[in-house]
Amino acid sequence: MPDTGTFTRTACTPDAPRILGADVAKREVVIHDSQTNRLHRIVNDPGALDAALARLGPADLLVCETTGGYERALLAAALARGQPAHRADAARVKAFIASHGGKAKTDPIDAGWLACYGRERLQTLASWHAPCPTREAIAICMRHRQALLASRTAARNRRSAPGQEAVADLLDAEIGFLTGQIETLDARIGELAATSAAIARDEQALRAIPGIGPVFARSLIAFIPELGNLSAKAAASLAGLAPHPRESGETSKRRHMSGGRDGLRPIAFMAALTAARRHPQLTAFYQRLVDAGKPKRLALAAVARKLVVIANAVLKHARTAMQPLT
Repeated sequence: MPDTGTFTRTACTPDAPRILGADVAKREVVIHDSQTNRLHRIVNDPGALDAALARLGPADLLVCETTGGYERALLAAALARGQPAHRADAARVKAFIASHGGKAKTDPIDAGWLACYGRERLQTLASWHAPCPTREAIAICMRHRQALLASRTAARNRRSAPGQEAVADLLDAEIGFLTGQIETLDARIGELAATSAAIARDEQALRAIPGIGPVFARSLIAFIPELGNLSAKAAASLAGLAPHPRESGETSKRRHMSGGRDGLRPIAFMAALTAARRHPQLTAFYQRLVDAGKPKRLALAAVARKLVVIANAVLKHARTAMQPLT
């Protein structure tokens, strides 16, 4: 990459992998072809995207970023044509560009960087697969539920603050409305879960674990669909409950939890509060940590992490038991 920090097109050797880097916006998709170094601008419409991929022909990989759902039409078109595709994490792509000194940002430049990212990491990037529609619908409902809960908490805090008499009736009405919406969502999520035998089975298995109620069970099902097929460390990391080391030379700072799927960690902490009281092994585990002088919040984080690891193991066992013998 050049010292200027901008992406420049470089010719690929004939045996180099062909990568299509796609910068996706609401109305347009810009595709950079690493083999020809040509740019293609396509309307972000299923028919136009399908026609464009047909014209471009097969590539080793198509790479795009997560862009609030606007990338779905492109990924669906690629899947229909058997074109391998990868939906990249935006933070990882940003770090990759920064590592090469990239600073300039336009749609064509971003498409070029995505093609470069795909070419350098081709062997390690997982292909995108269409999510289960029911799980996706549950995830959408759960995210909306979280937003409603945050709004209700804010309204309740304002209602309890001094000097709110002039808007007390409005705040009471807002709190009542939000509560009704949350109850409607809970019923809708339950109906969605009941339509899938696999999801219903997973929820039943998770709720059998002391400390895991319907909200946390459905959050795990929605936000970590891989649960049950992960290692213990991977499960904790996806839940945002893995402590990451911060060491350099002789310096060793306290480890902090970071990353993970959005919105899952607070729900895991609430479940950990219950598990610390009701789960036989986790109650004893929590008490040992507190007796050893660990802060209660740190002990709860450890309980939440163990709870997710247990959930992963339980789902793995449940699915294995359901497999027919051959």
